[in-house]
Amino acid sequence: MAKERIGILGAAFDPFHQGHLQMARAALDSGRVDRLLVIPSADEAYKPCIAGREDRWKMAVTGCTQDDRLIPSRLEIDRPGPAYTVDTLLALKREYPKAELFCLLGADGAMKLRGWRRLPEVLRLCSFLVCPRVGKISPGDFHRELADLTALGGRFLMLTMEPLTVSSSGIRDQLSAGGSVQGLSYPLREFIALKGLYGTAPRMARAGEWIEKLFAALNPRRFAHSLSVAAYSRHLARLYGVDPRQAEEAGLLHDCAKCLPMKDMRRIAAAHSLTDDPTVLESNALLHSLVGAQVARDEYGMEDPAVLEAIAYHNTGRAGMSRLAMCVCLADSIEPTRPGYPLLDQVRVLSELSLERALLLSLEGTSAYVRQRGKYLHPRTQETIDWLKSLPETRSAGK
Repeated sequence: MAKERIGILGAAFDPFHQGHLQMARAALDSGRVDRLLVIPSADEAYKPCIAGREDRWKMAVTGCTQDDRLIPSRLEIDRPGPAYTVDTLLALKREYPKAELFCLLGADGAMKLRGWRRLPEVLRLCSFLVCPRVGKISPGDFHRELADLTALGGRFLMLTMEPLTVSSSGIRDQLSAGGSVQGLSYPLREFIALKGLYGTAPRMARAGEWIEKLFAALNPRRFAHSLSVAAYSRHLARLYGVDPRQAEEAGLLHDCAKCLPMKDMRRIAAAHSLTDDPTVLESNALLHSLVGAQVARDEYGMEDPAVLEAIAYHNTGRAGMSRLAMCVCLADSIEPTRPGYPLLDQVRVLSELSLERALLLSLEGTSAYVRQRGKYLHPRTQETIDWLKSLPETRSAGK
């Protein structure tokens, strides 16, 4: 039987960026590794970290949601003291004694290998997959260094990919300068903005507390989605004259109950008389929003009735809903990490032109999808569609 081949992408991830994702995908797509562990360091052994270890862990987990093949690991985060690669490799060898290990490196990282702790042991324990990087390293110097390391027992394979152009330090510089940021996923931009990392001003007073609760309460993909909805709700709110703070808060908390067991949702619904509709009580998709508004009030301390309304009706809509609630409902269906579905591109384009028309098209698409599959469409959704069609903004568009 062939050995399992495990790839290792270890770094501070301060922050996790699209270059890290590019490296991981190149290794997996090359067929050199069967799976890939993403291992944030507890404290970078060679340079200080800016963000704390738990924030860097959350960013790495969130970044990994962009590809189901990536497996975040706390192997180094939970290790006290500096994180050295040799200790990680020895731990993995104990856990997977028959596996072949491959460490991913940028070309600049390969040039620094001589400074690694217990290098001969590292070279014995793993092979290296090297990613090209745009930089000041001359090809001649790079190939001479790899030849010298190979003579010491190192095994190196170059990955075929576009050279890396993104770096964590470059992103931190962009963030502290307050300009546009390239190389960060949409959810991670929001995470950094909410927490006020890397010289940015925290945008929400209770962001740290809420993010901790949400990260514990939601699965990673749902957590990333919540960050994206928060950011896109804010974008739509600014576009349409709605309070961006309220929109961002509602977007962040809109799915706070989504991953609760159904028995707990029903218990909360019964305790607060949220609904007696048996169909809703059997559906996570329908019940989580009503329960979510209650959880946002009780566990997150949200008291703003407008925000609570936006959470309660973000999935079905409601006739007469506020424009704040409309922003959150629309953002939930079109945020950038949302998987593709019919009409998504059209709704996204329309969302920049008309809030009412975009939400109408989105809900009509939902209605058609549900009916075609013989599933239950909550009456509130059809009532919202009928109400939106009666508004001047949508009636005038049809003339």
